[in-house]
Amino acid sequence: MKPLPLAPPVKDLYDQDFVEWTVRNAELLRAGRLDEIDIEHLAEEIEDMGKSQQRELESRLVVLLAHLLKWRTQPEGRGSSWRSTVNTQRREIRRMLGKMPSLGRHLEQSMPEAYADAVGSAADETSLPKTAFPKSCPFTRDQIMDEEFFPR
Repeated sequence: MKPLPLAPPVKDLYDQDFVEWTVRNAELLRAGRLDEIDIEHLAEEIEDMGKSQQRELESRLVVLLAHLLKWRTQPEGRGSSWRSTVNTQRREIRRMLGKMPSLGRHLEQSMPEAYADAVGSAADETSLPKTAFPKSCPFTRDQIMDEEFFPR
């Protein structure tokens, strides 16, 4: 009987087969074989998981702000679809902040950039020039997250 080939070191799997890399690192962690773990790539992946959550929060904030801006500038377009989008984004942002409270700091820090992106989206969707919107966010965090708040 021919012996099975030795499995490559786990760090070599990172670029060859990411799924197998994750499985092997999880097995090594559970077995307490910490000296065999691909620590550098594992640390990068853990950081990327946090960054992914930050990107999702920013994306939801952009959509929410864009819809609040559209609501403010185009009263004739107000409808259940816009209201639903606003409420969905608020609900999902609250859920994220509830599960990951440290994202609250990121929400504050990302507001200026998210607002600039929201202005771009609102301008594209309304065919209004970017100059039709305030230069800085006209809404407070409390207003943005208040399910009763819709700008007049």
